[in-house]
Amino acid sequence: MSRLPDSAAELIDAGHLAHLVTINPDGSPQVAIVWVGRDGDDLVTAHLSPTQQKLRNLRRDPRVVLSLEAGTRNDYGLDEYLVVHGTARLVDGGAPELLQRLAHAYLGPDVKFPPMDDPPPGTVCHIAVDRVGGVGPWAS
Repeated sequence: MSRLPDSAAELIDAGHLAHLVTINPDGSPQVAIVWVGRDGDDLVTAHLSPTQQKLRNLRRDPRVVLSLEAGTRNDYGLDEYLVVHGTARLVDGGAPELLQRLAHAYLGPDVKFPPMDDPPPGTVCHIAVDRVGGVGPWAS
């Protein structure tokens, strides 16, 4: 396990959408756009439906890759982006609470999310960081 650099943590906290790549049963990649946050040294995502393909994939093979665009350019004119390779651990419950916390970064401070009265408990995906790359200060 690797520690997430402070510059990468700041990028994640800023509310950039993440591309979550999991591995399908046939070995092909599956990608989904997710909200991502941090819980200690782990990255976390929340999922209300237990039947999503990404969750089925993670139950079978916990290897993941996340990528986030930074919205900035370096001194060479290259767009900066973060890539995190990790290992997922699924925990039942807690998804509505995590989604509400992440909604403040992604949708604004006064939003209620999920927008339903009694959301299902869902699943929280904890991702232990194995290595970090991309283009930006986190990759130096």
